[in-house]
Amino acid sequence: MKIPFAKPSVGEDEIRSVTETIRSGWITQGPRVEEFEREFARYVGARYAVATSSCTTALHLVLNTAGVGVGVEVICPTHSFIATANAVRYCGAKPVFVDIDQESLNIDTELVKEAITPRTKVILAVHQAGRPANLQALSELAEAHGITLIEDAACAAGSTYRDMKIGGNNYSSGVCFSFHPRKILSTGDGGMITTDREDLAIAWRLLRQHGMSTNDYQRHKSQQVVSENYIVLGYNYRMTDIQASIGLPQLRRLDELIKERRYLAHVYNEALRDVNGIHVFKEPEDVLWNYQTYLIRLENEADDLRNRLMQKLFDEGIPTRRGIMSIHREPCYQEEYGLQSFAKSERSSDQCICLPLYPGMHADEVRWVVERIKDAICKLERTC
Repeated sequence: MKIPFAKPSVGEDEIRSVTETIRSGWITQGPRVEEFEREFARYVGARYAVATSSCTTALHLVLNTAGVGVGVEVICPTHSFIATANAVRYCGAKPVFVDIDQESLNIDTELVKEAITPRTKVILAVHQAGRPANLQALSELAEAHGITLIEDAACAAGSTYRDMKIGGNNYSSGVCFSFHPRKILSTGDGGMITTDREDLAIAWRLLRQHGMSTNDYQRHKSQQVVSENYIVLGYNYRMTDIQASIGLPQLRRLDELIKERRYLAHVYNEALRDVNGIHVFKEPEDVLWNYQTYLIRLENEADDLRNRLMQKLFDEGIPTRRGIMSIHREPCYQEEYGLQSFAKSERSSDQCICLPLYPGMHADEVRWVVERIKDAICKLERTC
């Protein structure tokens, strides 16, 4: 049996939508992007949504308008994809890494409190693997110190915190999403920012298209000749209508896709519950995970056990992925900021494994994966 690690859910609705867009003759940022923004905002409960070319560019725009620049510090978890910290560096600022809570894999709020200095401008919270961070505690910290809270929700479309969808701007005015192919809602690539502030939405729309006073689609709709000006130094961070035309049918199916993933995660949880040497993460009562990624952690911390287990599974036709990276370990961060140590993040990076989970996967395939894991662990640890 061969099982893919992940695959996007793209069906006839997406193909039909893309075909209609191509035939319309408008394939760059235009009417479908506007529609996607409107529908995404409605879905998460936000006032405004601004589409971008990726979550990384979304983060860059939000940090830019939050006043992040040279001499500024941004507190963020080291336990995240490298783009979280890269966006801070694009602004000329310093990412100040903080360790995680080992059960949620999200930033430890007590350590955030200790990391705040007079140079701190932003707390950048990450909803790791679609698991909402402790937004209540983080927003209270940010408000008490007069700093801005921004959410990196790259993986969290459809997840909820205290019965409210991530992106509804209940705790921050800038929430950034990714639509990369590994995400549940995918546009091939792309991103989105949600906000409750009209001024920010206007600023991000200006910045994402070269600082152009009147964009292509506005000129196209106008009944008069319009000449644009370039008001500020902007970027080319646009989403295309082709991408948005994939996103719209994906968005309509998002709840269904999450329901399917949560069912498969439940099958994994039940099958792995009594397997010695494996820690199964438990969903807290006040959140709902979208299970963008299904992770387990090995209790045995023997050197290289994780990699050997991953290789054995790969030999059986089961591709897996390592746990979430620890950014501070990467060469381009060690070179810039020196050697740092964050024990909980490092342990999770080294001991966690991401298992296959995708739309269309069957419960029997999940159980087969678990049987192969049990057999591999027995052989590696010489317990069978």
